[in-house]
Amino acid sequence: LALMEEIQTRDGLITNASFTDYLIPTTLDMPPVVSELVEDPEPQAPYGVKGVGEPPTVVSTAAVVAALRDATGRALTRVPVRPDDIVGLESRGVAQAR
Repeated sequence: LALMEEIQTRDGLITNASFTDYLIPTTLDMPPVVSELVEDPEPQAPYGVKGVGEPPTVVSTAAVVAALRDATGRALTRVPVRPDDIVGLESRGVAQAR
């Protein structure tokens, strides 16, 4: 989500014609991620189940954007962060101290 996945909208409507251009990272695009399952039943859910699919990936978007912000000194206020959000920052004087 931080760098690839984007649903384009205009006037509140999705403008992506299909998911053909909706880039989803593959295992080759990701660093190794260690996920730990904590078995702590949810008393309000059937059989005590909780989500196990995406919860470990939720923090990765914020971590990637924070790292880019720290490296460039620029407030990045949208995801995904596109190359054109970053390219040319030094020529505009954003990363002067780096």
